[in-house]
Amino acid sequence: MLAGPVCSMILGDLGADVIKVERPGAGDETRGWGPPFNSDGESAYFLAVNRNKKSVAIDIADSAGRQLLIDLICGADVVLENFLPGALDRLGLHRDALLIQNRSLIWCTIAGFEADSNRPGYDFVIQAECGWMSITGERDGRPMKIGVALADVIAGRDAAIAILSAVAERAAGEVPATKRALRISLAESARASLVNVAQNVLVSGADAGRWGNAHPNLVPYQLFDAADRPFVIAVGSDAQWDSCARALDLDQLVADRSLRTNAGRVEQRERVVGAIGARVKERNAQQWIDRLESAGVPCGLVKSVREALDGTAADALTGVPPSVPGTVRLPPPKLDEHGEAIRSVGWRAFG
Repeated sequence: MLAGPVCSMILGDLGADVIKVERPGAGDETRGWGPPFNSDGESAYFLAVNRNKKSVAIDIADSAGRQLLIDLICGADVVLENFLPGALDRLGLHRDALLIQNRSLIWCTIAGFEADSNRPGYDFVIQAECGWMSITGERDGRPMKIGVALADVIAGRDAAIAILSAVAERAAGEVPATKRALRISLAESARASLVNVAQNVLVSGADAGRWGNAHPNLVPYQLFDAADRPFVIAVGSDAQWDSCARALDLDQLVADRSLRTNAGRVEQRERVVGAIGARVKERNAQQWIDRLESAGVPCGLVKSVREALDGTAADALTGVPPSVPGTVRLPPPKLDEHGEAIRSVGWRAFG
């Protein structure tokens, strides 16, 4: 629902010509995932990940529709799909045969789980089963999902990376069909994204837990409440710690040699965090941020999404600007908006 469109949007932002093949009538299911909907009835969810694409509605269970899709595949550099195993074969679309027939074609499948699984992949389930929820939330609270469908987003980005790597390899010479068949799963992307948390478990043998807005390996690296609003301090080095303690006028902590290393501060976490927490309540958050930033200490206000978007080129139709060096060339398409042209001239509809 999200990983594939994220991947193809990234490629579109980078300049790829993208045809989004949708089912007739309803189209992409996320077209109905709302409210909110804009004045044209398009859901915000769909608009978020579908710019720089053209839409054609094709019934691939119909022989004429299936032939149209095969013709488009034969003219494409890359096919991106997220059907369950065996679904395309039952419809007469055989990936391996198409890869052999088209010796430059790259085929990327985005799946939910491992290759032998027929389970549909949904971000919430992935977050639950891949360890994310067990480490998210307050220490004494219930497991919590992340506020964005981040497993989908990361898998989509992984797929874009894999596709671009295959394109680069293909440019160097002919590539066997087996190497042009790519597979990305939400589960594998999510597990790989555990990075240092997973390594902590592997090295220590102890399972990871929830730390709320604190960090298991760094102190101080967490949320604090100023007099008016919450903000974060993220000390990542011993030099930053010295600057932080001085900026907060915590002279007793500055003088304590046992706190000069991160390991010492982790050992005395409650003392350090307690002293900072008591001090920052004395002033407004922006006053502390001004002092900390002047001292080179990483910190920031906890902003709402609206605040985070203020001053950016984010747009209600085309979404948040590309995070890659790309451009917004096309708004998200209406269902089958380009169908007539694509059915008539195929990829030349981009000309």
